[in-house]
Amino acid sequence: QVQLVESGGGLVQAGGSLRLSCAASGRIRSINAMGWYRQAPGKQRELVAAITSGGSTNYADSVKGRFTISRDNAKNTVYLQMNSLKPEDTAVYYCNADRISTYWGPVNDCWGQGTQVTVSS
Repeated sequence: QVQLVESGGGLVQAGGSLRLSCAASGRIRSINAMGWYRQAPGKQRELVAAITSGGSTNYADSVKGRFTISRDNAKNTVYLQMNSLKPEDTAVYYCNADRISTYWGPVNDCWGQGTQVTVSS
């Protein structure tokens, strides 16, 4: 059994910062790309940032220069540092791992339960 557990969401004023964490647990051997997605009320889920196992990153245009994704492969954890937050960043943020290699075989497209981020104006 593999789980992704997010933490670090909350309420912050515009211009503030938050750091999200997502830890994968289970009998994990390795994890391919990991990413953060978000879904605002009435909108589709969208990619915010992603990072490969080698550390290559990509970002949505709306967060470039404000958000930074990083990972600690030894801890099977991915982070999202969010600075200069705006009210339009308000959403539920979800962690994703596209492929997790476990001792019992691969697990594809694994999602966390989500963490709420609310930015007040």
